[in-house]
Amino acid sequence: MKEPETIIVEARGARQRLDKYVAGLGRWGSRANVQRLIAAGEVLLDGERADADTVLKLGQRVTIAAHPAPQPPPKAKAENIGLRILHEDEWLIVIDKPAGLVVHPATGNWGGTLVNALLHHWGEAPAGLDELRPGIVHRLDKETSGVLVVAKDPQTQWRLSDQFRQRSVEKEYLAFVWGTPAPRIGVIDQPIARHPIDRKRMAVRPGGRTSVTRYELIYSGSRISLVRAKPETGRTHQIRVHFASIGHPIVADRLYGRRPAPLPVPLERHALHAHRLAFAHPATAARMRFESPLPADLAALRSHLRQS
Repeated sequence: MKEPETIIVEARGARQRLDKYVAGLGRWGSRANVQRLIAAGEVLLDGERADADTVLKLGQRVTIAAHPAPQPPPKAKAENIGLRILHEDEWLIVIDKPAGLVVHPATGNWGGTLVNALLHHWGEAPAGLDELRPGIVHRLDKETSGVLVVAKDPQTQWRLSDQFRQRSVEKEYLAFVWGTPAPRIGVIDQPIARHPIDRKRMAVRPGGRTSVTRYELIYSGSRISLVRAKPETGRTHQIRVHFASIGHPIVADRLYGRRPAPLPVPLERHALHAHRLAFAHPATAARMRFESPLPADLAALRSHLRQS
């Protein structure tokens, strides 16, 4: 184990992602290995932990707290996990992800993920893609259900990722929140960063990354409301953090919500669903739109809400 090393970000590194910048230095192995170091807290930005996709600024200090010899990541294995496929062609696949399914393998979840299911469905990993995150261009939290697109080749992955970066992908979620947000149609424009104490959480913080969520109230009951949320940015836990920040956390959200309250229907996960996704097909440029209806648990909550 070597001593920590600190690098000052110069002009060439400014505006690069943290993981890409450190990997480009050539001393800490592949980008995937750097991402593991970042997740383990071994890479600090200005003395604090940061996400792999944090965009660097000129003059920031990147400290690599340890120099373990790069270890090859465990390979994801194919697992026979059922998938609800909304669309598939030679370039991409669109999945209706159930709540409880982790998107890709990582520490604590090396199996039983969407990637394991896709490898079984495809028979093998598509050539040229990361072995642990093949084709992954965006994620849904484990407890969040709904529409998710995965690329099947590097060029498609790059083109889809670019659409997410350019904010041309239309994302619409259905969220059940405590109370009644006001106004009925609004915008939550609050910066989000890692929580200063609890590293598993994100928080609204000055100096955080620009984060914008538009919303519209659909139904309002005596205690719970159903809202349509359209995130313009794609920060970790964005919708959950934003609604909690205005005093209307997602129902049954154990990380950002209130203490457990009696629910009108049984619910084993937070009440957030990726309802619609629209993007330009990377190969044909045709506008693609996909929709996932509310799953049974959230549909039951909506039925109760309409009657309340």
